[in-house]
Amino acid sequence: MLVIVTEAVPDRLRGYLSRWLLEIRAGVFIGEYSTRVRKVITKTITENHETGNVVVAWSTNTESGFDFETYGSDRRIPIEMDGIKLVSFLPSTNTKRDNEADQNERSLTTPEKDIKHSDNSVENGGSSKSFS
Repeated sequence: MLVIVTEAVPDRLRGYLSRWLLEIRAGVFIGEYSTRVRKVITKTITENHETGNVVVAWSTNTESGFDFETYGSDRRIPIEMDGIKLVSFLPSTNTKRDNEADQNERSLTTPEKDIKHSDNSVENGGSSKSFS
């Protein structure tokens, strides 16, 4: 099984892939091909993905049962750990979403910052906490 997921690639590359594979969703292609055909397809992807990014996954005789490669600039990069291929994330660039999170200063590890105290309090074992 061969699965190719494309994002922001030129239409001509999607057209090329649709000649070989079935496009089951926008940018998601599947098919059953030999290693030789997969290498021809991935060579075309590397030459034509431009600013987009592509993930190519295929079934193989490994512990996980599959292998994959990524092409283009994406935060997700494959790494190998103890013989198993995993996905690592590169640090994000400062985006609008990151700016909003910085402004809100919310913390997942210290929820006390997010609790607003009021006169309504709940007794719990001798200590009182207030919730609003």
